[in-house]
Amino acid sequence: MASSIRPAELSDVNALVALEAATFDYSQLGKRSFQRLLKAESAHIFVFTTPAAPAQVLGYSLLLTRKNSRVWRLYSIAVAAQARGQGVGRQLLEHAMSYAQTQGAKGLSLEVKVDNTAAIELYRRYDFEVVDLLPDYYPGHADGYRMRLSFT
Repeated sequence: MASSIRPAELSDVNALVALEAATFDYSQLGKRSFQRLLKAESAHIFVFTTPAAPAQVLGYSLLLTRKNSRVWRLYSIAVAAQARGQGVGRQLLEHAMSYAQTQGAKGLSLEVKVDNTAAIELYRRYDFEVVDLLPDYYPGHADGYRMRLSFT
């Protein structure tokens, strides 16, 4: 799919909130959270947009950093329903990995629901490994996995 991945801007907030609401049925980020994250030095949000005008946000990735850690957290990747199965998630993941490495990260960590097989398979293709089982991690008593990728 022809596209571009670029840093998110404040003008993308409504599209990010709508995508978040359509993608996740738990722990959704709202308008204020996205506005705060877009201004924070510790957050890096990228959007996947269509080339047609007006550009449409079809996905986003959110990376979080901490001062004393060289392992960045891939907080979320969201892909619009109409763009699933077209490589958008893969492109966002590859971009996040590349960006984190160029910024000096030594690895990525993430959490994923144990029943999200599509995401787990994607992460495994890029050598993420399950490092921890997170019992009752998500709402509804769903378990999660913590997965990690080392760049070294």
